[in-house]
Amino acid sequence: MKILVGSENPIKHDAVKEAFLNYYSDVEIIGIKVPSGVPDQPINEETLRGAENRAEILKELNGTEGYNADFFVGVEGGIIKKYGRWFAFGGMCVVDKTGRRGFGTSAHFEIPAMVSSRLLEREELGDVMDEIIKMKNTKQNMGAIGFFTNGVMNRKELYISGLVAALVPFNHKDMYFEVT
Repeated sequence: MKILVGSENPIKHDAVKEAFLNYYSDVEIIGIKVPSGVPDQPINEETLRGAENRAEILKELNGTEGYNADFFVGVEGGIIKKYGRWFAFGGMCVVDKTGRRGFGTSAHFEIPAMVSSRLLEREELGDVMDEIIKMKNTKQNMGAIGFFTNGVMNRKELYISGLVAALVPFNHKDMYFEVT
């Protein structure tokens, strides 16, 4: 099974591989940097739209570049406002070679005002966290979730559950997709 992932980030590759291995064997991941078509720091529905855009671009590339992939995955980190508070989360879109799609999200975790105010100015969460915790490239390591959970959960673990959720329609095709 060949899967194109719309990112060069190894954390996202590992999360996709682990999620798909729950249902498929012999999974091959190919990461390709593609644009999301949304701001670098997505807000609200831009997050899922960015994930879907990445998956769709990968599907198009599959046709033109001959990757012969089975699935195309977009993973986008964003923020959303609920109950007057801002939460960070990952949005996922999985598209198969026939164009069927599934969506999922990771757990949502509250972010403090000192972070959300900067994200609303479209600074990227990874850059803000790098500055706050004085590390480089946290988004390819533990991520903000790793910091805020004191290491109990990392970014890969956060994304796996959202990817499993995005695969739900593919596990019950007769319930989710029209039979043609």
